[in-house]
Amino acid sequence: MSKKPIILGIETSCDETAASIITENDQGIPVILSNIVSSQIDVHKEFGGVVPELAARAHLNKIDWIVQKAIDESGFKADKIDAIASTAGPGLIVCLSVGLSFGKSFASAMNIPFISVNHLEGHALSPKLNSKLDYPYLLLLISGGHSQYLSVKGIGNYKRLGTTIDDALGEAFDKTAKLLGVEFPGGPQIEVLAEKGDQNKYLLPKPIFNKGGCNLSFAGLKTAVLKISKNIKTEKDKFDIAASFQRTILEIMYKKTKNAFAEYEKNNLKNKTFVVAGGVAANKKIRSMLIKLCDENNFKSVFPPINLCGDNAAMIAMVGLEKFKMRQFDNLDYPAKPRWPLDESAAFLKGAGVKL
Repeated sequence: MSKKPIILGIETSCDETAASIITENDQGIPVILSNIVSSQIDVHKEFGGVVPELAARAHLNKIDWIVQKAIDESGFKADKIDAIASTAGPGLIVCLSVGLSFGKSFASAMNIPFISVNHLEGHALSPKLNSKLDYPYLLLLISGGHSQYLSVKGIGNYKRLGTTIDDALGEAFDKTAKLLGVEFPGGPQIEVLAEKGDQNKYLLPKPIFNKGGCNLSFAGLKTAVLKISKNIKTEKDKFDIAASFQRTILEIMYKKTKNAFAEYEKNNLKNKTFVVAGGVAANKKIRSMLIKLCDENNFKSVFPPINLCGDNAAMIAMVGLEKFKMRQFDNLDYPAKPRWPLDESAAFLKGAGVKL
């Protein structure tokens, strides 16, 4: 075993095939030796969204090459790797199975520990890759499949304070983009379109804005955009809808995050750190608004680098590194978990009839 642990991370939960190798320096700070991400945008573009079977096939075709590239770029040989960390969930099971099986096979062949990783925990710990982060902290996880506020007390120790009862924030961005005729993945393009529009042109609904604590809802907003989008006549109309949509999102997230601050402070008055992670954390307008809100409420804001906001394997390796140091290893029969909440005790809040 090497003096400083060298961890290989593998991520295949959805439509990115990714592998990364990280270690740490003498001060215990993580160092990314390689971080390879292969996107499948061209595979799914014509369908307007991710097709699970095609995604799994693309993972199978690329996984060997992606892992080898990560090893080559790290400067180390495969026999220097101390442990393998693979995403086990949540995600598309046919996709998860590819990276999980590869990781288990690699660990078995090299006779090194295997570590299963919760994809959401990867996002939760991703800021540790570029900043010193002490527990506890308040986490806002905003991605294509997840939107939730969590109190992070340590590895494997999470308390959910709020979640979406329908669409995730990233999903709302992508669906709105699709309604405006923007090619998949359209979410990031909403920010570009919004720059050219009038944010006050349309008054859009803010579901559960004044109730539900820090729970979120975006389905009604998406439906309103659907109705308006049927009357698009010019490019200016499209820009105005995008701008109005983004302004509404900012208002919702400002209010709900302020609620989350109050909920978090009931038990944590000393360490007022607010971490924002996930693909939507790359949105500059949302970042700017949340930083301003933190300044107003004496919270320290922490974001991962833009290139580590989306799905990547460095964040999976980061969790693997933490678990390796705690000797938290898993058996090679560990199953894929398509649904795997960080707070296993939290109530499932989705679907009709949800009471807030």
